[in-house]
Amino acid sequence: MSELVNLIWLLLVVFVFHDLEEIITVEGWLAQKREQVLRALPSWLQKFVEPSLAMNTAQFAVAVTCVFAVLAAAVVLAAATLPLGTYLPFFLVCLHVMFLHVFTHIGHTIALRTYTPGVVTAVVLVLPYSVYTYVCLFEAGVLTWPLVWSTLPFCLLAVPILYAAHWLGQAAGGLVSRG
Repeated sequence: MSELVNLIWLLLVVFVFHDLEEIITVEGWLAQKREQVLRALPSWLQKFVEPSLAMNTAQFAVAVTCVFAVLAAAVVLAAATLPLGTYLPFFLVCLHVMFLHVFTHIGHTIALRTYTPGVVTAVVLVLPYSVYTYVCLFEAGVLTWPLVWSTLPFCLLAVPILYAAHWLGQAAGGLVSRG
């Protein structure tokens, strides 16, 4: 069981490395690719995405920190209660979102035909970590297919959480003077 607990904690490490790639590259990448990204989007989606395309590194880091707080809560609670499985569903939703997020990175990279921030660590770290974690949880008998299917719909909760995180990042940027 201690190996599974360690694996649960590893989610935070993988997230930090992944989001460090995004934080380091996003502002410069957006400065170069903003218009290309907007052209690739349907017009109805542009108005929703456009504010996040203007975020600077500090604003993006605030948004990432908000997401990290949610993941940390899931990890701490799941690791502390793993034998009972009390918060395993919360952790699984986070794992599902991370796993599915890999494919958004791959899709963006293919659609734009260019590097996109986070794609390298998504493929090299997040994807193998996610698959390995699913396999280990299944092999330990902690994870079942009914549990996977029942937690998948809750991934939709990531949308308002990410929206709120981005909003907080933008708001925090408004508090810092650039002068």
